[in-house]
Amino acid sequence: MSFNSRLTDLLKKDPRFVDDEGELLIAAVQDRAWKIDRDLVKLLLSDKEIKTKFFDEIAAHWVFNLNTFIEYISQKNFLDNSYTRFRNRIGLTVGDKYLRERGDVALAWPYKDCLLEGGQTKEEEKRREIFFNEMLAEDEINRLLAPKVLSSFVRYTAKGKQPVKEFKRDEKGIIRDNLVIKGNNLLALHGLKTLFRGQIRLIYLDPPYNSGSDSFGYNDNFNRAAWLTFMKNRLEIARELLSHDGAVIVQISDRQVGYLHVLMEDVFPDGFINKVAVKTRSPSGFKTVNQGVFESAEYLLIYGKVRRSWMYNPQFEATDYDENYCFQVSNYRAPVSKWRIENIKDIVASNHGFKNPREAKKSLGKAVFLAELAQYAIENAKSVFRYTEINTDAGKETLELKALSLKKPAKVFVLERKGLDTRLIMNGQELTFYANKVRDLDGEKGPTIMLTNIWTDIAWEGIAAEGGVKLKKGKKPERLLRRLIAMGTSKNTDIVLDFFSGSGTTASVAHKMGRQYIAIEQLEYEENDTAARLNNVIRGDQTGISALVPWKGGGDFIYCELMKYNEAFMERIETAKTSKELVKIWQVMAEGSFLNWYVNPQIPEEAIKDFAAIGKDADGVKKQKRLLAELLDKNQLYVNLSEIDDVQFKVSAEDKALNKAFYGEAYNG
Repeated sequence: MSFNSRLTDLLKKDPRFVDDEGELLIAAVQDRAWKIDRDLVKLLLSDKEIKTKFFDEIAAHWVFNLNTFIEYISQKNFLDNSYTRFRNRIGLTVGDKYLRERGDVALAWPYKDCLLEGGQTKEEEKRREIFFNEMLAEDEINRLLAPKVLSSFVRYTAKGKQPVKEFKRDEKGIIRDNLVIKGNNLLALHGLKTLFRGQIRLIYLDPPYNSGSDSFGYNDNFNRAAWLTFMKNRLEIARELLSHDGAVIVQISDRQVGYLHVLMEDVFPDGFINKVAVKTRSPSGFKTVNQGVFESAEYLLIYGKVRRSWMYNPQFEATDYDENYCFQVSNYRAPVSKWRIENIKDIVASNHGFKNPREAKKSLGKAVFLAELAQYAIENAKSVFRYTEINTDAGKETLELKALSLKKPAKVFVLERKGLDTRLIMNGQELTFYANKVRDLDGEKGPTIMLTNIWTDIAWEGIAAEGGVKLKKGKKPERLLRRLIAMGTSKNTDIVLDFFSGSGTTASVAHKMGRQYIAIEQLEYEENDTAARLNNVIRGDQTGISALVPWKGGGDFIYCELMKYNEAFMERIETAKTSKELVKIWQVMAEGSFLNWYVNPQIPEEAIKDFAAIGKDADGVKKQKRLLAELLDKNQLYVNLSEIDDVQFKVSAEDKALNKAFYGEAYNG
């Protein structure tokens, strides 16, 4: 065995230095070496030959020769396998160093976003991420995030698909069309910021949970860091899009809620409004997989752009009848001084032909009698009340009237309050009427309570067919989105944004509730995607909240896509099945794509042989896909708006006109 192979095999014993394909991560080794990592040093000392090579003996002590070690593992021929040889053969050089080794570039996190976009294309399958961090020229990040050319414009209406001729705008010039945009959500968001900065009232996000069951393989700290960066990039641009009185709501499981909470504290300083626990499933019918209690909750993190400016529309949930509401003013319309107060238990018993409540309860049964009381209280809510204690921290006038009422316990005292409800006090207690508690919820009149930060009243079962589309996992109930949209928006004025649109629940509910919406999605759901669901909504979909709104159909939305360039090659790489297919894709890429800055556009014969050799290894096709993905310039995944007139992109005259109409002044900026 050669010394290089011996050293490589030794370093691979440390899992920190090996990627998912079993390749040695030189950068990770170098990083630990610079830090004189104890475990790395111990590993190198464990082999006599390697110890002699990289350590000097001084006064009976072995001293690590850091510079010698770094220089050795940085040699071009250190990893002399087909994978490494291929990378070297396609690289451009300056002097005796490859460009990618010269330190003239920096790791740019925005690029990681593009990589994760590629890895999400099979969201339903548990698999390892095949695209990884690469080096991106730092001065090109602005080009990556610049507005993109939009294409494939279609207006969906109740009468079918129609060509887009113009965009509806309000008196301020803001686009008032509902929009569904297909493509990388980070890049789409940056394209929208000049048009919708400060205009979005509510952003709801249901991102990948990084739980191990989605395409963010939850197995090490790097993936967590990548996921948090992925979220940070998007939350930062989301904040720019929010109105001063707007809020963002992110739904997440308990695996990452702590990390996401800290991240959102950083992106939205002093913006925290609520953390809501939502019961999403019941343990009945499930087997316990993990140690500990059954996980039945997910969380909603609610942050305002300017917390004090966020206007909350109070929400309520149904509750049971409170037996303390057992008193009634029998002559409610008479002057307060003449009121007669009775117990509704006596009234209900008498109405059923019984002498007293005890006899009625015994004959009817406790449950039936209680149900009769509850129904009577609802029907007479304006005159039914309970006595409520008055706390010592009540206002001065209230406490003075309380003291007076204790001296005249049979009299009802009235306290008129400017801008507040009139307060009625009797025998030191306040009269609280049932009408303040009874509301119409989802078509049913009944007692309610103020919504808390624990939600258990929304059913998650039986939602598979909502909207006429199916999603194997991750679909959210329309009732949940109805509540969230009602909490923070107003009909016909506010805009709702969801850039992890999935099967389109947010957009569908917003459409039915009369809110403008923007939905962005980059995954392929085919017949179950946002556009398909919204098309069903326009045609009168009667699932979900339709009966509650009520919804009969109508309205329209515009669908468009970020115009692909290198993204098309990324998709071809992703779907390729064989090494032979990938060789052909590479040859087409060399002629018709934007290659990365360090790639030699020529294809040496030796490079083809090395590439073919990689395909013969275990997991060889995955390795080849990874290599080809690295060759593409990720600044050119989609066509930049500034390059719309470049003939090589073949943008039609129709699309040019629509882009100009969409972007307005930004078209030339």
